[in-house]
This record gives sequence, structure tokens and C-alpha cells, in this order.
Amino acid sequence: MTDNTAAPTTPAYGVVESISKYVAAEGGSAKAVLQPAGAAGVRITLVGEQDGDLADRVVPTLEEARRIVDGIEGLEVAEWDRDLTNKATVQPSHWRQMAGWVAGSHRFPKARNRKVVDYR
Repeated sequence: MTDNTAAPTTPAYGVVESISKYVAAEGGSAKAVLQPAGAAGVRITLVGEQDGDLADRVVPTLEEARRIVDGIEGLEVAEWDRDLTNKATVQPSHWRQMAGWVAGSHRFPKARNRKVVDYR
């Protein structure tokens, strides 16, 4: 009989440190929503208690995300409910970052991922 249990891995470099700094900047407490993101891993979306500013980090597995959240004081797991959604504040710089190259564009090329989206 083989032992299939793997030893816990070390979180990606800088993830714990950056989340800890974020929590400290938000007055010492924040909520974390764990969202599986397919092959990319699990997105840890952070909503600060002080200002409601959004931040996020991606880690490979849900177990790792839970370990990270459990290991940071002032951070608690939450779900997207009415109160948390109302509290979340998306800063203009975050909108620009999410828009990427599209933000300043006037002409848009055809989608490059068309074959991935169409299953026909």
C-alpha cells in the first residue's frame, strides 16, 4: 500500500507577504473569497474592512489558499453576499489594469481565443 499524501508545499514567493501587507494597510482585517479559476488555480479575492479596496492573488490549489488565509491574522474566509459586494470598492486604477491594452484602444482585432470559445 502506498502513501498518496503529499507534504504541504510552500506558497508561491511573495503571496503571504503581499496579503499580510494588504491586511495591515486595511486596518488589520479583511475578507477573502476563494474562487476556483480552472487550470490557473484558485483566486484569493481580498476585500478590505477599512476601505473595501479589492486585491487578489492566485495560488495553485484550494488547500493552499485555505492554508494561506488561515495563517494570516485578521483575514477570514467569506462568500460573495450582499454586504460584501456592497463593501467592495473597485479603484479606477484596478479597472484600467483589468482592461489592459483595451483601455486606450479605438480599434479592436478579432478575438484570438475564438477556437477555444467555440466548441462547434
